[in-house]
Amino acid sequence: MSGTGDRAQSVVALGGGHGLHASLSALRRLLDELVLDELTAVVTVADNGGSSGRLRGEFGVLPPGDLRMALAALCGEDRWGDTWTNLLQHRFEGNGEMRGHVVGNLLIVGLWELLGDHVDALDRVGRLLGARGRVLPMALTPMDITAEVRGLVPGDPDAPTTVRGQVEVATTDGVIDSIRLEPADPAACPEAVAAVEAADWVVLGPGSWFTSVLPHLMVPALREALVGTSARVVVVLNLAEQAGETGGFGPADHLAVLAEHAPDLVVHTVLADRASVADGLADLEHVVAAYGARLVVDDVAADDGTPRHDPRKLAAAYERVFTGA
Repeated sequence: MSGTGDRAQSVVALGGGHGLHASLSALRRLLDELVLDELTAVVTVADNGGSSGRLRGEFGVLPPGDLRMALAALCGEDRWGDTWTNLLQHRFEGNGEMRGHVVGNLLIVGLWELLGDHVDALDRVGRLLGARGRVLPMALTPMDITAEVRGLVPGDPDAPTTVRGQVEVATTDGVIDSIRLEPADPAACPEAVAAVEAADWVVLGPGSWFTSVLPHLMVPALREALVGTSARVVVVLNLAEQAGETGGFGPADHLAVLAEHAPDLVVHTVLADRASVADGLADLEHVVAAYGARLVVDDVAADDGTPRHDPRKLAAAYERVFTGA
């Protein structure tokens, strides 16, 4: 960790899907405003659905979808960036075999085949797009998420059932008790481990809690880096429960699950949306205090009523956290 002075130097953001996209869209703005010097995204790679799942099954590669979304989030808000973001995210229509595939997924997998190097290929896509920051996979081998789930056995609500696959876990009708990865010890991306070890701040969340956020703590080498880094860890809470995955969860429940899966993780700051935690603020304050962390409550939700973070508001909140304002 380098000396931070009165501002952050290096930030690593971990997650996947739409949650990481929102976080990176916010953090990219801080690069543009020279609040940050360096930004790295470390992305969950366990998706088994949609275009990513099809490519993974056919080519035996990492699922590219969340990596693509992270790259798109790092594109600038100019004509060049907008053009490449739209192309990267374009999903083919029609009725043939290409239906549902995403251009960016095909581009990434094509470069993986051509170069034989996950990280080099992603770096090259980033340069092509003019991306502000670097995108890395959390591991270099495909994996599956499995969960122990209650409530799926008729007449025995406490009976455990094992659910396998990211899509299946995210949409289960039961209550998730815990998750694990298969294989249990996937090879971490060395560049991701190094980035965490050298960072000033690590941002965990928002996103699908069991299938995008917690998996980073299940990769042994990455978990060791997260536990041992001198970087200050910021946990960004979701704005609402997620049907299937965190049904019935309040803000404090998200933190409690994180503590159960990673009791040795030292959290510096918990960032929550003011309106989202209003009803459960007392419980959240208690859990955060027990964690030994600082609670920052700010206005970070979109104004359209959807449970999404607004990148501009989130950027302002991140700046206040990183600078101690």
